[in-house]
Amino acid sequence: MDTRTFYGRKVQDQAARAVPSDSELDDSELERSQEEGRSGVNHESVDQDEDEVVVENPSLPRWRTPHNAFYAHPEWQGRNIFNDIMSPLEYFQHFFSEDILQDIVGQSNLYAIQCDPNKLLNLSTQELEQFLGTVVYMSLFGLPGTRMFWNKACRVSQVADTMTLNRWEAIKKALHFNNNEERQEENDPIYKIRPLVTHLNSKLTSIPMSENLAVDEQMVPFKGRSRIKQYLPSKPKKWGYKLLVLAGSDGVHHNFEIYTGRVVQPPELADIGASGNVVLRLAQPIPKHENYKLFFDNWFTSVPLVLTLAQQGIHSIGTVRCNRLPGVSLMSDAELKRTGRGSFQQKMAMVGETTLHVVKWYDNRSVTILSDYTGAHPVTEVQRWDRKKKMLLKVPRPAVVKIYNKNMGGVDLLDSLIALYRTKIRSKKWYRRLVFHFLDLIVVTAWLLYRRDCEGNGMMKKDQMKLYTFKSYIAEGLCRSGKSLVRRKGRPSSTIAGEYEEKRTCCSHSNTPKAKCQKCGVHLCFTSSNNCFLRFHTE
Repeated sequence: MDTRTFYGRKVQDQAARAVPSDSELDDSELERSQEEGRSGVNHESVDQDEDEVVVENPSLPRWRTPHNAFYAHPEWQGRNIFNDIMSPLEYFQHFFSEDILQDIVGQSNLYAIQCDPNKLLNLSTQELEQFLGTVVYMSLFGLPGTRMFWNKACRVSQVADTMTLNRWEAIKKALHFNNNEERQEENDPIYKIRPLVTHLNSKLTSIPMSENLAVDEQMVPFKGRSRIKQYLPSKPKKWGYKLLVLAGSDGVHHNFEIYTGRVVQPPELADIGASGNVVLRLAQPIPKHENYKLFFDNWFTSVPLVLTLAQQGIHSIGTVRCNRLPGVSLMSDAELKRTGRGSFQQKMAMVGETTLHVVKWYDNRSVTILSDYTGAHPVTEVQRWDRKKKMLLKVPRPAVVKIYNKNMGGVDLLDSLIALYRTKIRSKKWYRRLVFHFLDLIVVTAWLLYRRDCEGNGMMKKDQMKLYTFKSYIAEGLCRSGKSLVRRKGRPSSTIAGEYEEKRTCCSHSNTPKAKCQKCGVHLCFTSSNNCFLRFHTE
């Protein structure tokens, strides 16, 4: 039997099979994608390598092999992002301003009354700032338990002298951000901290953005009970809350949202799929048609996403999975490996006025990158270690790979800085872990803004404050909130004058001393062994 007749003859010019786009994927992919790994890409082998793929479906791009041409990068039209250098506390208070502190104070006092009407909290904004200052100090010292800061064996004066342990625990217990009795949205899993999240996002989106931005995931370690807790085995911290973050290549935070499951896309934004919708929501604060560059990984990247961003004047680069590139034929991993380390293949397609570039590059493993403004050229060389030859080799590297590696690590940089001095205060309430994470995040963002302003004003890097010093100044300023910095003059309360301030009758050395000060009206010892009269008027 002729197998070609039985199975059917292969048609060379057959239309490319339409691969389901990202818009056809449901939110279950959000939970499964992390198990696949960051760099895992499903590459399909192809039986032919033609310069152009003929596609009968008009909705699919027409991919072709471009010439070795150089494409000029679009010029960024953003404004100056540098400001005058301020104090560390001023950077912090830009985010935790007076209005949000008053809201927290009001909600915390209300929550204390709702719990027990007989025990009033009477919290003030100055005392709340002192509480936040002690929390920042705790992240710097890093003791395993909060009560150890008041313990005699390991007492930390910066914390213990600010407020007592009982008062600190009372504030922590009553710390609240929204009224439980006025819950409006029944389906909002984070309604308890929604006002705080909205306020911080409004402050973060007002920060001037740099040219290169990145969207990535961020994990907040947490193992308590919560319905929005995630398990991501590929992450260093596998249990916790998942945040989707927009940050600059320098690590400055600009926007975020907490992953809570299925989200209804706003009607003013295009619906291109679960993962692509996340990028569109986070990219809303980016100025349109000013040639900003946005970077993301293969969990987000798809052709509809790149085209939608291009319509808004936002250029993008992202690693992409081959099943999200309909109609494109690329060399298999085995063929690229036989060609040698550093080999690559490039395809190009025009969709309307947008030029799409797909580059597949083989290093230790293959990676496919999709871009709308740059391709493989100019090709540069990068050093790689060869395990077999035990030496460094120069490997060709496409331009799009170089740009992606340079600008994609903003969120990872932010994570590493937060992890240096993370607040590790245990709590049974699920939202407190997020609140303390926001506090760490704002402090790191404030320090990055300080570094940016220092560089813009010409200050040398060796003269700039380190993160530990910057954070300690914030904690010191918060702990001194509402306290007088002028040293009191006169007799201290711990001396003999303090004893007579309470008694006002006589000293403790005898029942009724015969000597009495006519001006002060106090009986004082005036003998050869006890001279309380002299001590009272001099100490």
